[in-house]
Formats: sequence, C-alpha cells, structure tokens
Amino acid sequence: MAVASTSPLSAKPTTATSPPTPAFGFLAPRSRRGRATAWRSLLVEAIRTQREKQGTEGHFEESAAAPLDGVGVGADDPVVPSSDASDWVVKLEQSFNIFATDSVIMVLKGVYRDRYYARFFALETIARVPYFAFISVLHMYSTFGWWRRADYIKVHFAQSWNEFHHLLIMEELGGNSLWIDCFLARFMAFFYYFVTVAMYMLSPRMAYHFSECVERHAYSTYDEFLKLHEEELKRLPAPEAALEYYLNEDLYLFDEFQASRSPGSRRPKIDNLYDVFVNIRDDEAEHCKTMKTCQTHGNLRSPHSTQNCLEADTECVIPENDCEGARVQKAL
Repeated sequence: MAVASTSPLSAKPTTATSPPTPAFGFLAPRSRRGRATAWRSLLVEAIRTQREKQGTEGHFEESAAAPLDGVGVGADDPVVPSSDASDWVVKLEQSFNIFATDSVIMVLKGVYRDRYYARFFALETIARVPYFAFISVLHMYSTFGWWRRADYIKVHFAQSWNEFHHLLIMEELGGNSLWIDCFLARFMAFFYYFVTVAMYMLSPRMAYHFSECVERHAYSTYDEFLKLHEEELKRLPAPEAALEYYLNEDLYLFDEFQASRSPGSRRPKIDNLYDVFVNIRDDEAEHCKTMKTCQTHGNLRSPHSTQNCLEADTECVIPENDCEGARVQKAL
C-alpha cells in the first residue's frame, strides 16, 4: 500500500489569523480617548513652558530692579559674608542702641524727676520722631523707584498717629505747661530725627532696634507709674483727647499699628484716668512688638492685609509677653 508522501512545499500554506476587528462601537470611543489624552499632554506642556517663562522674566525683573553699585543699599540689611559676621554686627548695633537709650533715660530722669506729666510729654514728643524718619526715607526710596513698601509706610503712619494722640493727652494733662519743658523735648526731637534718618539709611535693622528700646522704656515707665498711683488715677476723669481717640467709631488706624494682632481684637475701655494710662502702656507694648517684627527684613505686613495669617499661623504672631515690661536682654 502506497503511502502518500507529503511535502512541505505541497502543503497548503497556513494563513496567520489576524485579530478580530472590533466593532465600531468600541473603536470610536478608544480613538476619542487617545485624542483627548494627546490634547491634555500638549496643554500641560504649554502651561509648564509658560510658567517657566514667567518665572524667568520675574527673576530678571527683580534683578534689574535691584540698585546697582550700592545705590540705595541702606534700605536693606547689609550683605555679609557669613553668619558669624552678621552676629558680630548685630551685637555691635544693639550695644550702641542700649547704651544710647540708657543715657537718654538717665538725662530724662535727672531733669524731670517726679514731674511725671512733663516727662511723659517729652517722652511722647521723642517717641513719635522715628516714625516720621522711617516714612521720610521710605518716601525717598519710593520716589527714586528703588522700593515700593506700602505696608511699611502705612503701619508707620498709624504708629505716628497713635503717638500723636498720646502727646495730645499729655498736653491736656499739663505736661507742656512750662516753656523749658517744651523747648527741651522739641530740641531733642529735632536732632533725633536726623540721627534716625541717617541710622535708617545705614541699617534699618539698627534703627528699628533702637526704636524698640525706646518703646520698651516707655512701657516700663508707664507700668511703674500705674503701680505707684493706681488709686489716685482711678479717682480722676479721663481727658477728652483720650475719649475721642480710644472710643472713636473709626479705629482703623488704631488696629493698623498693632502688627501682632488681628484687627478688632483689642478695644479699649475708658472709665477714668487710670484706664487711659493702661491703654497708653499697652500701646507702647504693641509698638515694641511691631518694631521687633521690622528687624527681620520684609517681615512687616499690614494687619488688615494679613488678617487670615494672624488668625491661623502662629509664626506671624509675636508672643504677648515679649515686649511687656521686660528689659532688653540681648547676648552682648
């Protein structure tokens, strides 16, 4: 019996089976998803490119806006090569400020002794001068186009407005009754203004620390006065200037100088002269905290523009007891 031989050449070639063609209903959605994914990829890439371009342009604009060849360097903290050098400079600045403040305090105590209202008049005349100086220098920088520090100018104006009403209160209490007291206070304020302007242009940090020392002394002075004369002050009426300022319906500027508080969180109560001096003392503590905030470059913000930050972020708030009655304790 013959067996038929099979040759691979004669064998019927097998055709590779192609995968089944999917129905139209499944093919169309798959194509649309592919096109949508491609468009999203292109869109994401375009957005990323645009952001990188904007970041590069912003960095260039900041570099171009910076003063060249040291012009206007006084508005920023000086650039130092190392942290050790920075600590040395800070200690030197603070040592000078503390020495100068103690010297002025000694003179005021020797001249005015127990004449408290005259001493307070001189203190308030001097205390408002730094804010005039800060605003003057910042206006000059703004005019030349070097900086635009709206929050700084706004807060410092609110501080000067607060100190101005302290001065009105002291005048109503008779602190300026003697011409020699007025002359001495205004004479010191005149020279203090130019000293502060020069100091602020040289080192804003140093100028702010000096003002912090002055405000610390003011707080301690009023606190001591309240403890010594509490009963007497509670029997005396509040001056009209105090009532008009602290009980005014518009307390926007009152909130503005308190950089460590949310707007509206502090509302004064005035029943007698004791309450007036309590509020003045607390104002000085708030000035001290604000000056401490300013010593970190770019750290000051208007309380009305950072209300949410002050309520939610503890890093934005300076501790309440940081400037209340404590003497300046720095590592010298």
